[in-house]
Parts: sequence; C-alpha cells; structure tokens
Amino acid sequence: MEQLAADTVRTLSIDAIDRANSGHPGAAMALAPLTVKLWQEYLRYDPSDPLWPNRDRFVLSAGHASMLIYSMIHLSGIVREDGTPAISLDDIRNFRQLGSPTPGHPESHLTVGVETTTGPLGQGVGTSVGMAMAGLWKRARYGQEIFDYDVYTICGDGDLMEGVSQEAASLAGHQELSNLCWIYDSNRITIDGNTDLTFTENVEERFLASGWVVHQVADANDLDAIGQALDAFRAEESKPTMIIVHSHIGFGSPNKVDTAGVHGSPLGAEETRLTKQSYGWPEDEHFLVPDGIYEFFSEGIGKRGRALNEGWRERLAVAPSETRGDVEMITTGELPAGWSGDLPEFEAGTGMATRKAAQKALNAISPRIPWLVSGSADLTGSASSGLDPETAGTFEPGDRAGKGIHLGVREHESAAASNGMALSGMRPVWSTYLIFSDYARPAIRLSALMELPVVHWLTHDSIGLGEDGPTHQPIEQLASLRAMPGLDVIRPADANETAVAVEQAVAKTTGPTALVLTRQDVPVLDRTDLGPATGLTRGGYVLADSEGEPEVILIGTGSEVELALEAHQTLSGEGVRSRVVSLPSWEIFDRQDESYRDEVLPPSVRARVAVEQASPLGWERYVGIEGEVIAMHGFGASAPFSDLRVHFGFTPEAVVEAARRQLNRTG
Repeated sequence: MEQLAADTVRTLSIDAIDRANSGHPGAAMALAPLTVKLWQEYLRYDPSDPLWPNRDRFVLSAGHASMLIYSMIHLSGIVREDGTPAISLDDIRNFRQLGSPTPGHPESHLTVGVETTTGPLGQGVGTSVGMAMAGLWKRARYGQEIFDYDVYTICGDGDLMEGVSQEAASLAGHQELSNLCWIYDSNRITIDGNTDLTFTENVEERFLASGWVVHQVADANDLDAIGQALDAFRAEESKPTMIIVHSHIGFGSPNKVDTAGVHGSPLGAEETRLTKQSYGWPEDEHFLVPDGIYEFFSEGIGKRGRALNEGWRERLAVAPSETRGDVEMITTGELPAGWSGDLPEFEAGTGMATRKAAQKALNAISPRIPWLVSGSADLTGSASSGLDPETAGTFEPGDRAGKGIHLGVREHESAAASNGMALSGMRPVWSTYLIFSDYARPAIRLSALMELPVVHWLTHDSIGLGEDGPTHQPIEQLASLRAMPGLDVIRPADANETAVAVEQAVAKTTGPTALVLTRQDVPVLDRTDLGPATGLTRGGYVLADSEGEPEVILIGTGSEVELALEAHQTLSGEGVRSRVVSLPSWEIFDRQDESYRDEVLPPSVRARVAVEQASPLGWERYVGIEGEVIAMHGFGASAPFSDLRVHFGFTPEAVVEAARRQLNRTG
C-alpha cells in the first residue's frame, strides 16, 4: 500500500501538471515514497483538526514541488473549518488555475494544510527555524505535555545554494534546535543542468561544522533507511538534524529521469504514458486514486493523529487555567485583556530618539503578552529593541522561556525566523537598521503575502545617522517598503506618536508592520495646541492649523515634522495661513474614508509642500503633480548630522521658501 500510495502521489502530480501545461513534476516523482512514509508513520498531525496547536509542522521549502503537498493534503483528508476538503480532486484538476487552492507554489493563507508560503528558494528552511524556536519556547513555558511538536522541512539543492539557508543553518545549530529536521533532496539537478556546474561543496561537512547531526540515505526509495534516519532524529536531544536523501529527479520517466528537463516542465502525453507504464499504472487513466488509498491514509495519519490530538486535549483540560487561556489566544491570535494599559506617555520639552521611545513602549507591553518576543540582528542595544533582561530573559540553550533573542548578523534569517514564529502563534519583533531591510526584503515580502503580524523594527532611518555615511544612510528604502502590498510602514514624529505606533503594530492581527525609527533625538512635542498623538491611528492627521482654511499645507513624517512645525510658525508670523499634517503611515491613511482624507488634505488647497529625508518617489499622490517635495536625490554623505541637514536643504528656512513658491504658483 505504501508503494501504491506513492505512485498515486506521483501520477496525480504528473496529471495535474500535464493538464495545467506548467509545473515541476520531477521532485514530486522522486520524493513521493519519502513523503508518504513521513506522513503516515511519523508526522503527528490530525487531518480533521489541521490547526491543532501541538501538531508537527511540515514545510515544503522546495515549493516548486507543490503537487507533492497538494496530493498529500487531498489523500490524507485534511479539511477546512467547515468540514469540507481542503483540496478536492477537482482542485487538483484545476492546479495553477485562477481561484483554486492549488496555486503554482504553496500559499499558507490560501490552502489549509500548507504551514508556510514557499517557492522563493531558501524561505522555507529559514521559516522552519522560527517554527522550531517557537516550539521550544512554548515547551519551556507551558510544559512538554502541552507542546512537544517537531518541524520537518523538505529542501533541495537550490534551497541550500541560497544564502539564507546558511544563515538559518548557523542559527539553528547555535540554538541547538533538536526539534528541527531538514530533509535534503540531493538530486543534483537544477534548471541549468547538473549541480556540478555550480554546487560542489560537501554538504555533510558544512552542516556538521554548523552543529547539526547528519544522516545519509543512499536511495529515496529505501523506506527502511528513511525510517531509521527519522527514528534517529526523534531520539536526538541536543542538535538539529539533517537527513541527506539521494534521489532521482523524475523517477520512473524513461527519457527524462535525472535531467533538467523534468525539473520545471510537464512530461507531455507520450512521456506520461511511458512513465505510468513503468509504474505499472493504467496508461489512459488520469487523476486515478485506486481503491483503498483513502482508507490507507485514514487508518494511518488520520487515526493516529486523532488519537494524539484527543490525548493532548485531555492533558490541556487539566492544565492550569492560565495555560489554557494562553494556548487559546496563541491559537486564535487574540491578545490578553488590557495588554496596552501601561503604555507610557512622554513629557514635552525634552528630546528623545523614537527608537528609545519605542523600546520603552515595548517593555511596557511585553509583560502582559507572554508570547511577545523580540530579537535583533546583532543590534539589540543600538536599535533599542531589547526587552528588559531581568524580567524577559534570553532565549538560548538552557533557558528556552526567554523572550529576548539574539539572532546575529543575519538580517534575512531574522525576518524569515520571525515569520516562522508568527505562523506558530507568537508575536515576534525583530530589528535592524532601515538600510539593511534590503537584506531581509524577501522575507518581509512573504510576511506581507502571508498576512503575518510580524513587527519589522527598522532604526537609523535617515541621513540623521551622520558620520557613518551614505553606505548606512537609507534613501530608497522607505519608498520600497511602501510599495509592498499589505505592509504598514509607520514613521512616527516624536515619542508619543511612537508609543501609539508600537501599540498599533502589536495590535495588528493580519499583516506586518515596519516601524521606522530615528537614531537621533527629536523633540517631544507639546500637544497643548497641537493635534493629539492618537491621530497616528488614522495614518495622518492635522498637527497644527490656522484659523480658517489654510493657504498652504506642510506635510512631514518622522523627524522632519519638526521642520514643518518651525516653518509653520514662521509663516503664521507673516500672516500666511498654513497647516501642518503629520503623515506617519501612508497605508493607514489611505484606508480611511474619503471624507476624512479630504478633511486633512482639502482638495481645494493646492499649495503643498512635503519634507522627508528619503527618496521623493510617491509623494506626488499627496502634494499633487505641481506640489514640492524636499527630499533626498542622492546617497547622502559622511559628516555630523547638523552639517548634513544644512547641506541637503533640510531646514525650516527651506520649507518656508518652498511654501512661498507654492503660494506664488497657485496665486
């Protein structure tokens, strides 16, 4: 039956890809026996309850082999919340078609049973590390009888070539993630041909050097050897495990096996016929599921998973009420009542970097959300993202309940691991400098695509960095992040806006937030005659105004709001009616109704000036085509910030002059 089940997975994959006339059949054909073995005998998973909190996680990092996981979801009987199949046979027939839960690469927010979105190579392995870290944290916090799940990840040659895989392997080895197993499909074929063209390193030695246990399986069809390696992983208590499985891509195809031609192209009618013949399969049957296969999976993973789930629920029922409440909230994404009750308020008249204000806000919130964790890419102090070590502790071997995480100089993996933690119900914050968000961009993009509540904490947000120079001064990063669908970018103007921004970011349940924060001190604004900082919750608001309709509108974000306010005072002294708008988040502002947006930025007022120490790209949507933007048009320079502000024209006088030009233009 195992062989029949494996051939069912193979032929479903072949047929779906042939029908779509696109896809990647080779890996699914090679790995079907291994995957059936893993799911049927090892994976602790209840298909009738796919969100069971203590389930093992299965990650297909080689996401191009998506038909492998779609076939397994269908055959094992995974269901949606309403009891309908997560993937029906018709869904498999509609592989890669509009509206189907079987897209070209697995997407977790679309398809029940897919734990994480994969396809961009390396992302799955990177994410799996965060899943494993979350598992060990929950085990330490709530007890092994409540959380003891493992994370299995299938990866390929391409995954291991990507740089993030080395970041991930290094972090996992250092953290001694004994609940993490990567299964490396070593078929030695990529799109260009044999891996000898580009990839000749000794993978076993690489992972041994990173602190992993490594097992070799000489043949992907040797189920006994696969079982022995998986048994060894289950027994391992101090290191992550790498199982190197040597396979033949396109196994069973007489003419395409072990060739690049079977990686990313359909077999075609004739080769499909010959391949099915080699499996002993009816040549003219398509999308065939033989008698007994559904029952085979129901009696295997289905029956075993239900029993494990029921036993877990019995243990949870007698656990302390605090544990039961936390598990429920972790599973549903809710937050404890009153979690933001201690949010700080900052006195006017002082100066404070928004990164420092954000840290105070985060530390006020953290004790009330046990599963909120904060990590940093080696910038804990500099990015001010660290939690109080006395109360939060540090997540590390020997203390898995710590809430502070040292992620090392691994920006890409920091974001990818944070995605894995969020997928596991945690509330992760990770930090680096804004300029280095470029290193993490693929994982930030996936957090947006998967709608994960990750907080990307990005500091040193402008030329205010000063002497470190243009290599560290972000210019285009703000525009780049704002271009990403589903990501809220918030650049607060002062400490009190920042506290509200942190609250907004943590409260968001569907989608990530990029908090963009200053290195340098900015004034804590006296709000007596200004709009309240809670205006940030609407993305933009009137901070300072004139009597009557304004003649000119000055718009700023972050540290440049101060320049707009100073210019406003000058213009008011000259009898010019001006308005200052703080616009910390374009995305949140654009979600407001049109009447509110027009109230803040009246269409009748065409004289507009925006000021931001970044690329001007996109500002025309708020100032109009003829409006003026005081922005950066180069890569900055190395000098004290006080000199840079003047050199690049970020002064109140420059804002005033721009406002005058706008008034002259509009008459």
